[in-house]
Amino acid sequence: MNFVVSASILLKHLKSIGGVLNTNNTIPILDCFLFEINKNELTLSASDMETTITTTLKVDSNDSGSIAVPAKTLLDSLANLPEQPISFIVDKSKHSIKLKTETGDYNISGQNGMEYPKMPKLESQTSIVIKSDVLASAINKTIFATGNDDLRPVMSGVFCQFSEVNSIFVATDAHKLVRYTRNDAKAGAAASFIMPKKPLNVLKTLLTGVDDAVKVEFNKTNALFSFGNVNLICRLIDGKYPNYEAVIPKQNPNKLTVDRAAFLGALKRVSVFSNKATHQIRVKVTGSQLRVSAEDLDFANEGHELLTCTYVGEDMEIGFNSRFLVEMVSNLDCDEIILEMSAPNRAGIILPNNKSNPGEDVLMLVMPVMLNN
Repeated sequence: MNFVVSASILLKHLKSIGGVLNTNNTIPILDCFLFEINKNELTLSASDMETTITTTLKVDSNDSGSIAVPAKTLLDSLANLPEQPISFIVDKSKHSIKLKTETGDYNISGQNGMEYPKMPKLESQTSIVIKSDVLASAINKTIFATGNDDLRPVMSGVFCQFSEVNSIFVATDAHKLVRYTRNDAKAGAAASFIMPKKPLNVLKTLLTGVDDAVKVEFNKTNALFSFGNVNLICRLIDGKYPNYEAVIPKQNPNKLTVDRAAFLGALKRVSVFSNKATHQIRVKVTGSQLRVSAEDLDFANEGHELLTCTYVGEDMEIGFNSRFLVEMVSNLDCDEIILEMSAPNRAGIILPNNKSNPGEDVLMLVMPVMLNN
C-alpha cells in the first residue's frame, strides 16, 4: 500500500484531529492515527473511544488498505519537514511504514488498521442543520461555565436545546450559568442533548475559519457533526439536565450599567488583592459610583477602584467570586454590560447592553458569596 502526499497538508489535517487523542491510553492503538486509503482518497481518523474524528484528503495512489500510525512520532517528524511530497510505503504483513522524503528515509512500526476502533453508526437519528459560526459562537460563549464535578456529570457538558422557535445552549457548574439563545437558528422539531466538554473543545478548534453549514445528527447516545470533509462523532452525556430556568431570578429591580472594558480591567487589577482561596470581590453601588474592592486579611492586602456607572435601584453591596466575573465579562463582546440584582444574597444577572447580533441573546448568572462583614 503506497501513496504520496504533501507534507504540510498532511500535517494540517493530522493536527486538526489530533486534539481528541489522550496522552495516557490503556489501549496502545489509541496512540495512533488510522490511515485508510481508497485509491486517491486518504481518510484519517483519531479516537479516544468516546469521540472519533475523521477527515479526508486527496493523495496520489492506486492502492487500498489501512494502517495505524503512531501519532506522536508522525507529528514530530512532519513538523520538522519543509513542504515537499513524501511517499508512504506500507508493508501490510509487518505493519511497518517507510517514509521517503527528498533527503531521507524513515521507518515507523505501525499497527493493524483493522483493529482500530470503528466510528459508531447512528441509528434512529434526528438531524438538524446549523451554521458553523452560530455553533462556534455557542461553544465559545458557554463552554467556560461547564463544571468539573464527577458526581454531577450532566453539568460537565453543554445542554443543546433545539426547537422550531430558536436554539438554546446552556452550561452551568451551580456557581455560574450561561444561557445562549439564537433566535435565527431554528430546527424542524424540538430536540435536545448534553454534549461533553472535550469534543466541544475539539469541535471549536475544527470550526475555526470554517464558513459552512454543519449537519448535526443525533440519537439518545451519540451525536455526529458533519461539515466540509470532517466528521466528528461523540458519545453524549446520559442524564436529565437541571431545570435551569427555575434558578434565573425574574424580578431584578436594581440595574447597574457600566462600561465593559473599564469594569473588566478593574476586576482584573483589584482581584490580585483578593483572598487566594475565596477570590472574593466586593461590588458596592452608591448612586452613580461603583466601587470594586478586594482584601486579603491574612496578608493585609487591599485594593479598590472607583468607576462611574448608571444605576437604577437601591444602594447595594454584594460579593462575588472575581474569577467567575472575569470569565463572564471577558466572554461578552459588547461595549456596556448590565448587572441586574435583587438582593445581596440572590444571584446577579449579567446581560449585554447593546447586542452585536440581533438574533443573539446572552444571559449569564453568577451566584453571590457571603461578605466578610
